[in-house]
Amino acid sequence: MLQKLQNLDRRWIFLLMLLAVGCPMLADWPLPEKPTGLVRQTFEMIDRLPAGSKILLSWDWDPSAEGELGPMANAFVRHCCEKKHKMVFIALWPVGQQLIDDTIRQIIHTDYPQLVYGRDYVNLGFKPGNEGVIKVLLTDLRQLYTTDALGTNIEKIPVMRGVNTVRDFDLVISVSGGYPGIKEWVQYASAAYPNQIRLIGGTTGVSAPLLYPYIPDQLQGLLGAIKGAAEYEQLLLEKYPPLHNEDRGKYQLALRRMGPQLVAHLLMIGLIVLGNILYFAARRAQRT
Repeated sequence: MLQKLQNLDRRWIFLLMLLAVGCPMLADWPLPEKPTGLVRQTFEMIDRLPAGSKILLSWDWDPSAEGELGPMANAFVRHCCEKKHKMVFIALWPVGQQLIDDTIRQIIHTDYPQLVYGRDYVNLGFKPGNEGVIKVLLTDLRQLYTTDALGTNIEKIPVMRGVNTVRDFDLVISVSGGYPGIKEWVQYASAAYPNQIRLIGGTTGVSAPLLYPYIPDQLQGLLGAIKGAAEYEQLLLEKYPPLHNEDRGKYQLALRRMGPQLVAHLLMIGLIVLGNILYFAARRAQRT
């Protein structure tokens, strides 16, 4: 038996991993989450704002990070819609403008048709320049954004009235997949005006540890990877359940992805433990 396990064809391990990931996906198995303090803090930053607050949402990612960041983006927008906040979308990444359009179509157009473009939300689109865009926003937003993504003059957009710099927003949210992203928002915005700019966001698992030192002074809230997104979805579903049960799946994207991840991790741990048992058993057999 020991010899058979030591010489086990690795294709059996690949098959086990396929089953570990595939079965929870086919079973549509959303796991309940217990939100951590940091996720609750992020949630409260939006939830405590009075209705009608103006929020700048920066989509700083591309489709390669959709698995982690897509659920966060949807959750942030749905939360803003529930609280009746005014949303201004921008993008520091070229593909970000299309991702903004996708989010607006999936969330606002589908579940909040009463919200009016230009009055309740606007898409200002992508501007090149990386952190240079943030620097301009600190002094004169209208110098860079003269129109929205549709070509409408910014002076004719009601939601932009009274907004001249990033400091005129009640909150800034960055969903970030790398550079430029949350780190640049911290360095060039919230760190420069610590009492005037409040910043939260969500990022990938590999980027999150680099941002934790900025919490809570320069960064007031952060969702890290699919785990953070799942915890945020849990809080959102508890306080604002969907109007229709068929919509629940759309707002459980991260929760549903935690099942395959959990089972795959348990399998990996089991294989590591089994490998160590076989190693020490083989050494003992050689000694005897």
